[in-house]
Amino acid sequence: MTVDKDIAAPTPMMAQYIEVKAANPDCLLFYRMGDFYELFFEDAAEASRALGITLTKRGKHLGEDIPMAGVPIHAADEYLQKLIALGHRVAVCEQIEDPAEAKKRGAKSVVRRDVVRLVTPGTITEEALLEPGRANYLMSLARIGGSAPGAEYALAWTDLSTGVFKVLATKADRLLADILAVEPSELVVPDTVFHDESLKKVFARLGRTVRPEPAVLFDGATAEERLCRFYGVATLSGFGDFSRVELSAAAALTAYLAKTQFESRPALARPERLDEGAVMLIDPATRTSLELSRTISGRRQGSLLAVIDRTMTGAGARLLASRLAAPLTNPAEIRRRQRSLSFFIEEAETRRRLREALKSLPDMERALSRLSLDRGGPRDLLAIGEGLARAAAIADLHGAVDLLETPELIEALAHLLALPEVLAEHLSATLDDDVPLLKRDGGFVRAGAIPALDEARDLRDRSRRVIAEMQGRYVEETGVKSLKIKHNNVLGYFIEVPDTQAAALSRGDEAKARFIHRQTLANCMRFSTVELSEIEQRIAGAAAEALRLELSAFEGMRDAVIAASAALQAGASALAILDVSSALAELAIAEDWCLPEVDDSLSFCIEGGRHPVVEAALKADAASFIANDCDLSPPPGTKAGAIWLLTGPNMGGKSTFLRQNALIAVLAQIGAYVPARRARIGVVDRLFSRVGASDDLAEGRSTFMVEMVETAAILNQAGPRALVVLDEIGRGTATYDGLSIAFAAVEHLHEVNHCRALFATHFHEMTALAARLKRMRNATMRVKEWEGDVILLHEVRPGVADRSYGIQVAKLAGLPPAVIERARHVLAELEKGDEGGTRTAFIDDLPLFAAVARKAAEPKPAKEQASPALEELARLNPDEMSPREALEALYRLKGLNTGAA
Repeated sequence: MTVDKDIAAPTPMMAQYIEVKAANPDCLLFYRMGDFYELFFEDAAEASRALGITLTKRGKHLGEDIPMAGVPIHAADEYLQKLIALGHRVAVCEQIEDPAEAKKRGAKSVVRRDVVRLVTPGTITEEALLEPGRANYLMSLARIGGSAPGAEYALAWTDLSTGVFKVLATKADRLLADILAVEPSELVVPDTVFHDESLKKVFARLGRTVRPEPAVLFDGATAEERLCRFYGVATLSGFGDFSRVELSAAAALTAYLAKTQFESRPALARPERLDEGAVMLIDPATRTSLELSRTISGRRQGSLLAVIDRTMTGAGARLLASRLAAPLTNPAEIRRRQRSLSFFIEEAETRRRLREALKSLPDMERALSRLSLDRGGPRDLLAIGEGLARAAAIADLHGAVDLLETPELIEALAHLLALPEVLAEHLSATLDDDVPLLKRDGGFVRAGAIPALDEARDLRDRSRRVIAEMQGRYVEETGVKSLKIKHNNVLGYFIEVPDTQAAALSRGDEAKARFIHRQTLANCMRFSTVELSEIEQRIAGAAAEALRLELSAFEGMRDAVIAASAALQAGASALAILDVSSALAELAIAEDWCLPEVDDSLSFCIEGGRHPVVEAALKADAASFIANDCDLSPPPGTKAGAIWLLTGPNMGGKSTFLRQNALIAVLAQIGAYVPARRARIGVVDRLFSRVGASDDLAEGRSTFMVEMVETAAILNQAGPRALVVLDEIGRGTATYDGLSIAFAAVEHLHEVNHCRALFATHFHEMTALAARLKRMRNATMRVKEWEGDVILLHEVRPGVADRSYGIQVAKLAGLPPAVIERARHVLAELEKGDEGGTRTAFIDDLPLFAAVARKAAEPKPAKEQASPALEELARLNPDEMSPREALEALYRLKGLNTGAA
């Protein structure tokens, strides 16, 4: 809504609303009025459309009705979730003054209100708005050096709900890949960078995730000072060695949090600097193709993450997802994780007991975050207390076994042992076993924990018993059995009787003096007494005192938790590591996966490899997966990895084979066991996968154009340590164009990129390359023909496919018999004709379904003398010819045909 602050509103309240809205023009304003958040003007219309709530009116402004819509406070989270999902930002405007204070300024004074928080996609912390197993990252992008080729870039990201904080220096050519590896819910960028034409495609790909902000937030000159102020330290020397652009990104992130969270300071961990090249670079197209964390359709079910996730906690699931998004490239770090898994595989009983202890572990990370932002409640304190108790039990469990040679577990155990026992005891002694969601409801402090609170509660509860006794006495004294003592927020406590029996309370001077008339309704009358008023004051005073003492106790516990936030974050992270390690060990045992050997070589040798997602789907259908070997290690006498050229029919398993080897590399480098009989993998620094067809209509790019763009990225970036997986390059254009592109691409991979690669194709002519490319090998998918049908065996073996079996596969797919028969006829004609495509007489054999029958019914023409070319063609056996022999025969036939003409 665009409003002018100088235009007076019809009421003081509307004037206040307009002023607050003018300060937050790009947000929907949730304006607190009693038990509702109200929206007005354009905000109300937008919320009505987005949420499906009723649009009403309230008063007039400049002579026109004011649109209004509202949501109840108790259901605000549900509505916020919908608005955030639609890309809206919401400013939450609360009452910051007690109504009694407002009345002191005058009867018509408006209670002071102000925005206490901006709710954006990257800053939500409410449990109802977050997925337990998925992180919710807020990211900032900083740049130094303008749009020049040598410009420096850095990314900083945090999950406000857990406190994780990481920083990475990057480059323009890998910017999108690094952003998508994190999958932020919101990306904050300087407005100058946002409008840079050179980055237009990057931001277009990210859509409404991107949030431009004033460049002053990213000021590199003051970045270090601002970070020191945020963490309350004099220097960042103890944090690590950060470049100026990295500090700029980190400081911008904290500045944006200050802008959206106002007075609340989140409990962020110290920023962790990630080294460039420390993780495998996976470009966006490859992430989509391999379906690492979600399928192409956007669902988690069916992705690699869904198949391997056996974690027991939300924190463990989030850690596993982050590891899968960024596989390591340091063999020593990979082996460090592997040793943790091996420990849990060997110690089956310890693994079982650990997973049982983790089963219902509260999410301490997110509870701590909500408490630090003053959005927490008694259940968050209870989560911290239960988490500490469970962590102590898990520490005892691991202290009883030998953790030698498992540095990751030793470090995790140290963090668990460092958790504050005093805090755990304090929370356990103070909090009740069953606590309410909101602290304002009270009732969360254990009886006996605070003597003064027990006294206030006793007085409050005893007074309520007195009310019940008083009601019984009044019934007896008046003889009105339907007399009730009730309570509401307007009258307080009152006596209510039916109007037909009200005379009993007002007959005579004594009764009139005792029962004071308060209200007359249609069917009843309400009274009060001096005695009842005195009891009401005692109850109200006792209840208020009890709540005050509980709220004071809550603040004390919250302060103690925040004071121990560093130890709590470290302990929660340790529990997540234990969860992931034991879960991956459980997966390895259940699925019979092996421990891969990961080193600095260029080896890539997989024996009995399987596709984890396809195998899981087949098991669900009681079927088995056909395992296959793959060896892309440098052939003898060479210093670069091998290239396999894979031929075979559609549906034969080529794409599955390609993807499974890429997924095995990913799993190996996150430190997991892999679905194979044996595996040795030299670290892959970049993974490229071009499998499947898709277009990009929004950018005006055809399927073939998308294919070429992605292939270009691979050929321009792949190095000796890369693993490249390519499927059907060149099939989206004319046969000779596509074949030439595929030829050139394979030669480039071999001669220039020197990478390990799998290249699947239907261009059988390409198999001739193996004769002159010394690192290239031919492989094919085994098939078997039986009575005109094809049986797909899904086995990979050395060699070359004799043909593509396209018609047989089409028959398996269920094409109508008439179409299959027509296709066979056309294929036969093509195989008899000129491979250049000049013979097209068969096209006249239409309509489709009558073609074969009509051909058979036609009278046979008189036999003409056969041409020399046709006689020569009849003597040829294509199945026994090499590509070179076939080409020579084609030229010979062309010469004979020209001579006959």
